[in-house]
Amino acid sequence: MRILKKLSLMIVTGMTLATLSAPQAVAETKKTLLFGIVPQQAASRLAKIWVPFINALSKETGYKIKFATMKDIPTFEQCLAQGAYDIAYMNPYHYTVFSKKSGYRAFAHQSEKKLKGLIVVKKDSKAKTLDDLNNKKMAFPSPAAFGASVLPRAEMAAKGLAVDPIYVKSHDSVYRSVAAGIFAGGGGVQRTFGSMPDDLKDQLRVIYKTQAYTPHAFAVNKDVSAEKIEKISQAMAMIEKKSPELLTLIGMKGFDTASDASWDDVRNLGLSQSQTEIVQQGKVKCRLD
Repeated sequence: MRILKKLSLMIVTGMTLATLSAPQAVAETKKTLLFGIVPQQAASRLAKIWVPFINALSKETGYKIKFATMKDIPTFEQCLAQGAYDIAYMNPYHYTVFSKKSGYRAFAHQSEKKLKGLIVVKKDSKAKTLDDLNNKKMAFPSPAAFGASVLPRAEMAAKGLAVDPIYVKSHDSVYRSVAAGIFAGGGGVQRTFGSMPDDLKDQLRVIYKTQAYTPHAFAVNKDVSAEKIEKISQAMAMIEKKSPELLTLIGMKGFDTASDASWDDVRNLGLSQSQTEIVQQGKVKCRLD
């Protein structure tokens, strides 16, 4: 089991609670922190698996931390563009974009796992390889879903295969629509595929895995103090040690400390706006507190 190590100096800002006036420090402590979770799955399912962890994080830190997500990944991207979340769990490509655009700073990622995209087909499908999906309609969560959409589409294109993508909002929707025979195949990632009910997983078959990259980022926006980052980081390490079952719920075993450079492997792909269609502007209601 890995425990978060000492915070990198790269995430330390010039202001901590110690530099604030007493009224400011009280307001800083009592402010509700919104924890935005990328909507890879239905909001009800995300709440079921993430709220216990977030509640434990609130208890360990003494901060009021509230679960938040959006109806789909493009709308979540609008919220990241606005810097609406105090803490966010976002995909690797999101981090490379919104660290620059909105000032998010990564402090951790899942340990022991690299992110790989998957291509799934219906269990009784005749498709055995990617070649069998050439020119077929395929389901993906959204254009900028890194592991479940960007990587599979890019690697199919590199093999000279045509992709006819249909975007269905979430990983859950991909798996269900492929199992129902609506699409020839679809994109996902191991963590969400592994968390699906067994009766659904049994209807699907993985025929391809992409190359591996640094996984999703845990990041904070530019207004969160260094002291808060440290306390949140320590609390996550404590939860990992004391309540590993809460990590199992979210499909993880532990956390590793991260810095901005941890996602240079994703930056080195040189992905363009036209490839990802990531949403970087627009106004939506993200804060519910």
